[in-house]
Parts: sequence; C-alpha cells; structure tokens
Amino acid sequence: MNHPNPAIVTQAGARRLPRWALFLLCFAYALPGFLGRDAWKSEDMAALGFMAELVQGTSNWLQPTLIGLPPENPAVLPYWLGAWAMQLAPTWISPDFVVRLPFLLLLGMAMVATWYGTYYLARNPLAQPVPFAFGGEALPADYARAMADGGLLAFIACLGLAQLAHETTPALAQLGFSALFFFAMAALPYRKHGPAVAAALGLIGLSLSGAPSLAILFGLGSAVLHYADRATELADSARNRRITRESIAIALITLVSAALAMALGLLNWKIQLPHAYLADWSGYAELLVWFTWPAWPLTLWTLWRWRHQLFNRRISRHVALPAWFFAVCAVATLMTGSSDRTLLLALPALAALAAFALPTLKRQVSALIDWFTLLFFSGCALTIWVVWIAMQTGVPAQPAANVARLAPGFQSSFSFLAFAIATLATLAWVALVKWRVGRHRAAIWKSLVLPAGGAALSWLLFMTLWMPLLNYAQSYTVLVQRTQAQLTTPGCVEVLGLGQGQIAAFQFYGNLHLVPMRAGANCPWLLVEPLPDLSVPTNLDASVWTQPLLIQHPANRGESVLLFKRSVPVASEANEDSAPAVQIEPAVAETSEKK
Repeated sequence: MNHPNPAIVTQAGARRLPRWALFLLCFAYALPGFLGRDAWKSEDMAALGFMAELVQGTSNWLQPTLIGLPPENPAVLPYWLGAWAMQLAPTWISPDFVVRLPFLLLLGMAMVATWYGTYYLARNPLAQPVPFAFGGEALPADYARAMADGGLLAFIACLGLAQLAHETTPALAQLGFSALFFFAMAALPYRKHGPAVAAALGLIGLSLSGAPSLAILFGLGSAVLHYADRATELADSARNRRITRESIAIALITLVSAALAMALGLLNWKIQLPHAYLADWSGYAELLVWFTWPAWPLTLWTLWRWRHQLFNRRISRHVALPAWFFAVCAVATLMTGSSDRTLLLALPALAALAAFALPTLKRQVSALIDWFTLLFFSGCALTIWVVWIAMQTGVPAQPAANVARLAPGFQSSFSFLAFAIATLATLAWVALVKWRVGRHRAAIWKSLVLPAGGAALSWLLFMTLWMPLLNYAQSYTVLVQRTQAQLTTPGCVEVLGLGQGQIAAFQFYGNLHLVPMRAGANCPWLLVEPLPDLSVPTNLDASVWTQPLLIQHPANRGESVLLFKRSVPVASEANEDSAPAVQIEPAVAETSEKK
C-alpha cells in the first residue's frame, strides 16, 4: 500500500548542514563574478549605461534612456539601485564596481529567501515525515531546516544561475524579488507581518524590475492557492476567515503593483506563440534541461512521489505553490521569447521542489547522482587548470594554441591572489569529495552537496584563473580602445544600428559623446553596425560619410563596428540627393591594446 506521504526520515537524517560550511559555500559562489572585471556584453554593459545617464542627469528617472533611446526591456528599479549606489559611493571607488553592490545584495536575498521559503513549506503538516510507531522520526523544525539546506544547495547547483546571477541587469533584480515573494507565500501560514511586507515588496519590486505580467500571474495564482488551503472542518472557521482576508490582500497588492507598472509604462504583453518547428521545440527542451540541471530530474521525482497528496481534500501547499511558480516561468519562457532570463525566476521554486525529492531517494539513485557529479565537475576543474597552465607556460601546446586562436592579442598575466584562491577552492573540493565518499548516509541533503560544491568550484575557478581571458573576450574594452585610437580629431560621434551595450561602452569606458544619427547632428564621426558579412550598409550617403574603417573585437567578430568620417558640413546635406553606397573594402583597424 502506498502511503500518501512518502517521506520517511529519522531524527539522524534531519541533521542540518554546518552553518559555517553553508555560509562559506554561499560566499564562494556569490562574490566571484562581481569583483575584478569590467562590465560584460551586452545586457550588463547596457544596464551600466542607463545607470550612468541617470546620475549625469541626462535621463528621466521615471523613464530611463540611453542617448534618448529607451531600454529594450522596460524597467526602472534596477537602474535606480545602481544609480543610487553611484551617487552614495565615494569618488575613489570605481563606478562600474559600485553598481554591483546592490545586485550582490539581491543575489544574497534570493539565497536567503530560497532557504526560508523551503523551510516554511517543509513545516506544512502535509510535508512532514511519517511518524514511527515507537518514535524516532524527525522533529518538525529539524526536518524543515534539513530540507531548507537541501533547497539552497539545489538552488546553487543549477547551472543556469551562474552568469545571470552575477550581472547588474533587471534579470537579477527580478530573481531577487520573485524569490522574496515566494518566501512570503510559503511563510504566510506561520507568520503575519513579515510575509505581508515581503509580499508587497516582492510584487512591487518585480513589477518595477520589468516583469509586471509575471508579478500578476504569481500574485493572483498564489492568492487562489492560499485561499484553497482552507480547512473543511467547522472548528477551523477562524483560520478560514484569516486565510480569506490574506488571499484578498494578496490579490489587492497584485492589482496595486500592476497599476504602478501601467502608470510607468512597464506593462507590455509580449506574447509570441511558438512555431511548430522541431528545431524551436528541441531548443526549448535543451534550455530546460541544461539551465535547470540538476533540479529538474529531482523535481520530476518529487511530483511523482508526492502525487497522492495532489488530490487530497486540502491543497498540498509544499508541492502546489512552487509548481505554480515554475509553470508560469516555463510557459512564459516558451511564449514570450525571453528564454533564459525568464526561466531564471523559476529556480527558487524549482529548488524547493527538488528538495522534497531528497527524503524519498533510494540509495542507488543517490549514488548515481554523486558519481555523475564527481566526474563532471572534477573534469571541469581539471580542464580549467590545464588551460590556465597552458596560458601561463605554453604547455600543453594545443590549449595554448586554442586560446591564441579564439582570443588573438590576449596577453596572459599571473596573479598570486587568484592562484591562491583557486588552489584553496580545489583543495576544499577534494576534502568535500573525501567526506562524501565516507559513511555519511544519514543527512537527507547529502545528495546535493557535491552538485552545489562542484558548481561553486567551477564558477570560482572561472572567475579567478580565467578572469583576465574572460574579461578580454566578454567586455568591450578592447573594441573601445581600438576605436579611440582612430579618432584623430575631437567631437561628438553619431551612431547607427549599434546595440545598447556597445553604445554604453563607448560612452562609459571611451568617454565619447554619442548621439543618434539624425539630420542636423553635424558630428565629425559616425559609428555604424556593419552588415553580417562586415560590409558597408547601403543606406549611407557616400558624399557625406567617407573613409570607412572596420574595427573588430578580437574575440567576437559579431561585435565589429564601422567608423566613418564626415566629408562635408551638415548644411549642404539638405540640398543633395542620396548617393550610391560606398563600394570599398573596409580595412581592419589594427592597434595595440594595453590593459
């Protein structure tokens, strides 16, 4: 006979992860990526450009712009946070580092909210383990803490979290506020004022961060689920009235956040029905698989093992609530074309669902997870070290040649601090593997220790050993330096077709005054995005703009720009007809980059 509650956990299995180890893991994962780099392309750099214009007073705070252009994904709160940080910070601190501090706090808030959200879901009576005939089952609070540790480990282990959670973009703000609202709905049956404040901040913050439609779906769906959690017994009439009031309050907060987003022009529905092409659907499935690994197989196991509770007289809050959050994000990813940045918001709820698979895993499955994780992340760490040694010494020759081919012009450098941190992290991984292969079978979170530790190790090694290489390839610094070397005379620069990340980079790192190409601008220079074959666009007047020069990013051909010089004053343009396109082969600008 299948018991409706599949969790069978002893008190020994409810031991919690040592706090020092959990905090160290979170810091090792959160800090790298926010330190020691320039803004990366393209959303990270574009967001910095919007923040800088707010500080300079050249943009409206209620409608942020970049050289008069609105953001591709409307939002206000993330840009406010970065601009406030730049205004409050001392002048001797680099502005592109200062803006990352509030986003580091947002990532920390997402981690804390995931832990507490899983904790309160595990406190649900329907989620508690089966009581034993003679006692010895896990105590409710201890069981909930162990499950919360597992939920946070699953969150850190998700592969798709790494880069997006370390960028100063609206996506990270959306993650933080959606996780805050997830915690609020999980804790609402057990706390009163704290979850209410968290729910309001979460929904309003999510709306102002550029995801008002998701805030509406999260809020209204959660209000319905909370209302459905009422008991059928008459003795619980007082509790039912309280749940009714709370559900109405959540719905009202949702409407307020939607009205605020509408007033600021942020509420835009972008429904794009998927095409019936196999390539599109296979790409969507591939994104779900790698982005949410290893949480998604555990989530499927949770839904299967806890399926009997889904049709109980009362709602299984610990399954239904995170399932709703994940379903909204998964469908929105498919129907809005926003891909991974929308799916990012599902990770806290997905991690909570994955945690509820832990008490039901068989020993063979747990061992399979451990061995796969051990081989995968040990292989990743070994590859990172081998390539780093090749960059430093030239041996092995093949990895060194690959780096030279993919990032021409890159000059590696040795950092003792980065080397020491990477060495300590690798030794910590070895110690963690040694601990896991020992006889530590009691703790229910044990199966997620290696996935979380391996994800943190790989990210930390990337952000220490490979940071100079990644910064060279992922930033616009080299492209800006090459362009500055060609600007022989001062003056403004007109732009046509450039991405917002490129525009922000030329303004922030190049100190160039950019304006959109328009009649009457009279700038001596023009920057244009070339055609896919790197040729000159056909809509430029060859009698006005001459001497095209192709300036390429050494590590990314798609980030190239064309630099034109004005040949006639602007006053004569109005009386001339458009001339044929410039028919010359552009030359590649070759200048030395000095980091």
